[in-house]
Amino acid sequence: MAIALSINLNKIALIRNSRDTEYPSVTAHAQMCIDAGADGITVHPRPDQRHIRADDCYALNKMLQVEFNIEGNPFAGAMRSARADVSDYPGFMEIVQRIKPAQCTLVPDSDEQLTSDHGFDLTRSGDKLAPIIEQLQQWGVRVSLFMDPEPRQIELAKQIGADRIELYTGPFAHAFAEQRDIENVFQKFYRAAEKAAEVGLGLNAGHDLNLFNLPLFKTVPHLREVSIGHAFTVDAIEMGLTNAVRAYQYALGNKS
Repeated sequence: MAIALSINLNKIALIRNSRDTEYPSVTAHAQMCIDAGADGITVHPRPDQRHIRADDCYALNKMLQVEFNIEGNPFAGAMRSARADVSDYPGFMEIVQRIKPAQCTLVPDSDEQLTSDHGFDLTRSGDKLAPIIEQLQQWGVRVSLFMDPEPRQIELAKQIGADRIELYTGPFAHAFAEQRDIENVFQKFYRAAEKAAEVGLGLNAGHDLNLFNLPLFKTVPHLREVSIGHAFTVDAIEMGLTNAVRAYQYALGNKS
C-alpha cells in the first residue's frame, strides 16, 4: 500500500502573515500541491494564529478534494485576535466540529512551544482524551494521536479509542542529521510501528522528515501517511513546489 503524502501548509501561512496581505494564498498553494500529486493537506491552527488561522481552515474545507488533516491541541480554547483584521480563534474543537475533516491529529502542544516536540503521556491525559476521541468519531472524523515511540503508550492509545497514532519523528530526524546512533533510534520506531499494528492502530508519522531521511524511515512497517511542512517549504523554494511534491513522492517510493 502506498504511503500517503500530506503537505503541511503552516509555513505558507507564516510567510503571508509577515505582511498585511493575503499573499501568498494558502488555498492557491494547497491546489498547487494537489495538482502536483499530494495526497492530502495538513494544517495546525494554534490559538495565537501565528501561521494557519481559523479562517484558512474554513476556506480550505470549501475547496479541497483530497483528505484534510487538522492538527492541534483539543484543549485549546477560544482566544481573541491581536489584529483587528483577523477573526478570533474560536477554539480547536469548534473548528473541527464546523469542518469535520477526514482526520484530526490531536497534539499536546502549548502556546509557549515553538513547535510540537513530544507526544501525549496517556497515563496523565488518557482519561480526558477518551471522551474527546469519542466525540470526534461521532462527527465522522478519524482520530490520530501524536505519540512518542513508546510501546506502552501506544497500547494506551488503542485502549482510549484512537484510530491511528502519528509518531513524533523528531528524535529520528535528529539522529539522522547528526549521523549518531541511527540504527538504535530507528529500531525504536520500527518496534513502535510493529506494536501499533499488533494492537490494531493505523500508523502516521511526522516532524522533521525530509528528502534525506525519508528513504530510511519509510521502511518502518505498516506506515500509512507522512505529513511534511517545514522541509517541504524549504525544498519548494529551492526546486519549485511542483518538483518538491514529486521529489517527496519519489522518496516515498510512490511516483517517479
